[in-house]
Amino acid sequence: MGRAILIDTDPGIDDAVAIALALAVPDVEVIGITTVGGNSGLQYTTRNALRLLEFFGRTDVPVASGYDEPYARPKMETGYEPVHGHDGLAGVNLPEPTTKVVSTDAPAFLAEKIRISPDPVTLVAIGPLTNIAHLVDQHPDVIPMIDRFVIMGGAARTGNVTPVAEFNIWHDPEAAKRVFASGLKPVMVGLDVTHSVKTYENLWEWLSGAGRFGEVFGHILGSYTDFYSSFYGERMTHQHDALAMAEAIWPGIMTLEDAFIDVECQGELTLGMTVTDTRLRQGVVNGQVAWTIDGDVFHERLMSALSNLAATIN
Repeated sequence: MGRAILIDTDPGIDDAVAIALALAVPDVEVIGITTVGGNSGLQYTTRNALRLLEFFGRTDVPVASGYDEPYARPKMETGYEPVHGHDGLAGVNLPEPTTKVVSTDAPAFLAEKIRISPDPVTLVAIGPLTNIAHLVDQHPDVIPMIDRFVIMGGAARTGNVTPVAEFNIWHDPEAAKRVFASGLKPVMVGLDVTHSVKTYENLWEWLSGAGRFGEVFGHILGSYTDFYSSFYGERMTHQHDALAMAEAIWPGIMTLEDAFIDVECQGELTLGMTVTDTRLRQGVVNGQVAWTIDGDVFHERLMSALSNLAATIN
């Protein structure tokens, strides 16, 4: 029995790395991708998902577009251009897609894929949780069918968009609040663990000899590293989404702790904060928070998988 994965994403440079990782692992089947507005607007994130699959030679993976506007409020911001570029992928030269989205109703697409999958489904959300909140509302019958739900988002301690809020949650806090209350019991791979792993530039040196894959990923990761260097003063990146994907693909690669997690939607200073209670004094667990990972193990598995994928691309 294999592991079926559905990816909800807003590509995004680190999203591209995460998608590549999922496609590169042999015992994982990516059964669909849905797109959401976040790092860029929906028009760009959808185009990027289709272009990436074209580049990987995986046009067999269906793509459905979803929501551009947040769940219950006007859009506050669409990404931050210096991080991912105007198009979400640093202007990299990728082939235009020969395929189109199979649906513009991401929640319905996700629900159908979950219903018909013969294998346990892991749902991986590496963008704002807008599509997932609508899935919960519109197709509640599939929620118990989801074997595992891993998100990249949130922070129990320190945020990045604000001192207490991480971007994916902050971008659509009401959606995140709805999802945490839904019974899905997500594994929250947040900044507590993703900021603990620094992927230094030298780890990507192998890309220079990796053909077309190396050209594309060298470009986008070089741009990503340039931003991090200007912001943090180090030639490194945090591979947020690939770390979440690693926990989805290899359950147990991170240390997890049961928690009750809620989202602040009104605070003047705390909007988008994931309030994470591991004391469990109310006796309620609605998710798990990821705390640590062995960065060397992560990098070894990531680079091995990506180099194998690179060898398949002309």
